[in-house]
Amino acid sequence: MPKQSSAPYSDLPANIGAPATRALANAGIDSLKQLSKHSEADILALHGVGPRALGILREALRAKGLSFKAK
Repeated sequence: MPKQSSAPYSDLPANIGAPATRALANAGIDSLKQLSKHSEADILALHGVGPRALGILREALRAKGLSFKAK
């Protein structure tokens, strides 16, 4: 039986860009559920995440019935 991949599942949008993807990974965020535990200001403060990526993430959260944590 082939070994299953141990790579974690990520439902983060691929179109946020490599710098934003790396910034989220470095912060330990690899899913929209984990992302929803942080405020927009916290995510925007990460080096590599800009307004464009934040907007894409906001829409992805909304599509899943989630939102950023209120400050």
